[in-house]
Amino acid sequence: MDVISGVQKLSVGQPAGRGAVCLTCKGICSGFQPHSWRKACMQCHCSQEDHAASSDVEDDRKMGRLLADSKYAHLTAKVKGGDGLRVYKRNRMIITNPVVSRKDPTFNTITYDWAPPGLTQKLAMQYMELLPEERRPVAGTEGALYRRRQLMRQLPAYDDDPSHCHSLSEVEVKAMAQFVKSYKEEALGVGEVALPGEGGAAKENISKQKNEKGSQEQPNPEPTTNGTLEENSKKSQYHCSGCGELAALDSPVVYAERAGYDKLWHPTCFVCAECGEALVDLVYFWRKGTLLCGRHYCQSLRPRCAGCDELIFSEIFHQETNGQFWHKEHFCCWQCGQGLNVQCGCSSRRQSKPV
Repeated sequence: MDVISGVQKLSVGQPAGRGAVCLTCKGICSGFQPHSWRKACMQCHCSQEDHAASSDVEDDRKMGRLLADSKYAHLTAKVKGGDGLRVYKRNRMIITNPVVSRKDPTFNTITYDWAPPGLTQKLAMQYMELLPEERRPVAGTEGALYRRRQLMRQLPAYDDDPSHCHSLSEVEVKAMAQFVKSYKEEALGVGEVALPGEGGAAKENISKQKNEKGSQEQPNPEPTTNGTLEENSKKSQYHCSGCGELAALDSPVVYAERAGYDKLWHPTCFVCAECGEALVDLVYFWRKGTLLCGRHYCQSLRPRCAGCDELIFSEIFHQETNGQFWHKEHFCCWQCGQGLNVQCGCSSRRQSKPV
């Protein structure tokens, strides 16, 4: 089936997965009932991500749009007949292990919804085994669900796609386009998994040297004080930029090109400096020497509306003393929509759960 046939445009207030039961209010919320402009359920007030209201097709489309027109566009593919639409070439990994039995051989197959691209299966599995078991994106498990929720939380579609936003003016659409273009050029990145000392150009050189060794015999020079021994000593002193601890030479680490290849992170340390969550699919934003997820990078530069959860590109907005920002029209009662500066008598004046 052509990819484009499975891709449908999301409209505001009509998120995919309508009717999905809330993962937070288990047994209470009977299904997602979308609000007209809040990214929340009318029934339980929980967010879209709490209902996991998305699909693989929609996630890949969103990621394709995010990475398109950036230096990471090679991780996307153009959809045939899609008028320039690009989708994420998400790297899935299938592991098949033989199961010892008395007679007929059987196999146990494990599918990972995502795995770091460009690695041997052995190195990719080493990376996965370093993650907490409940965070490994094995299809059909809590880890896969966690990944999906983090895609929605860390990289909301309405942070870079105006078609997912509510009533943007022409001026706001232009401001948003410039904002997105700027961060794609200056901050957006995708982490690279490799062994310590093998990130970036070093990885290419090592691969080249291995190919050369296969075609000709290499001399084995005697180590000198300023040569091999010193180099090996230096290689054994790789420190994680997150925790500061040593990185084992035989264990995969994560590099962030924007940070420079003199820095590396343990897989469990490659997290957003603001929320502390693992950076989903290794997508990061580099700002002032720190790693951030898309959500926290964007709202470090633009205010985010506490009502609709969208970035504010209008010059006119409301700011409360507690630091929350609101679109003027969204500073209102959850139930009746009356402005919060007017007494309406509703039992719940504000949204009971933050979106």
